[in-house]
Amino acid sequence: MTEHLEIEQKFDVDTGFERPCFGGLTGVTAAEPVLHHLSATYFDTADKRLAASKITLRRRTGGTDEGWHLKLPASAGARREIHAPLGTAELRVPAELAERVAEVTGGQPLAPIARLDTERTVVALVGDDGRLRAEVADDAVTGRRLPAGADPLRWREVEVEVMSADPELQRAAADVLVTAGARPAGHGSKLARVLDEAPASS
Repeated sequence: MTEHLEIEQKFDVDTGFERPCFGGLTGVTAAEPVLHHLSATYFDTADKRLAASKITLRRRTGGTDEGWHLKLPASAGARREIHAPLGTAELRVPAELAERVAEVTGGQPLAPIARLDTERTVVALVGDDGRLRAEVADDAVTGRRLPAGADPLRWREVEVEVMSADPELQRAAADVLVTAGARPAGHGSKLARVLDEAPASS
C-alpha cells in the first residue's frame, strides 16, 4: 500500500463549459490534454457509516492510479489517500483497508453502494524544473446508486489538485477557472453528489 496527502479544489461547470488555457500561469507550462476513461465502484455499510464520517472507499479501473482508494479526512481542503493494488476480487474489500475503517463500520459488512463512470481530460501543469506541480481534471460523470435500476445522474465538474501544498498556484488556477465560468462545487465529492441527488432504484 502507498499513502499520500490529496490537496484538491472542486468546481461545478455547465455541460457547455469551455476549458480555459492555463498557459498564462507563472512558473508552469500546461501540457497537452490527456483523456482517461475511469470506472469506480464505491463501498460502504448499509447505513452509510463511511459517508457520514466523510470517508470514501472505492475500487477504480482506468487512469494512471487504478486500484483501491481509501480517502480519510485530513485538514481543510485535504484528504489522506491510501492506495492498494487492484487485485482480482471486484466485490471484496482488501483486508488492510477494511481494518483501517473498522472502528467506523463497527463490524458491519462493506458492500457496493454506487458506481461512477468518468470521462476525464487531464491537463498537467509542469514546473520549470520539469516536475509535475498540479493537475486540472475536467470530468464528465455518469453516476448511479447500487443496486442499479433508476436513471443515472450525469454532470460535469473540474478539479484542481496540487502535488504538494502550493496555495499560490492553487489559487491562480482556481481564478482562471472561475473567470471562465466555473463555480465552487456544491458537494465535497462525486459520491456525496450521487447519494444526495441520484434517484434510488425501485
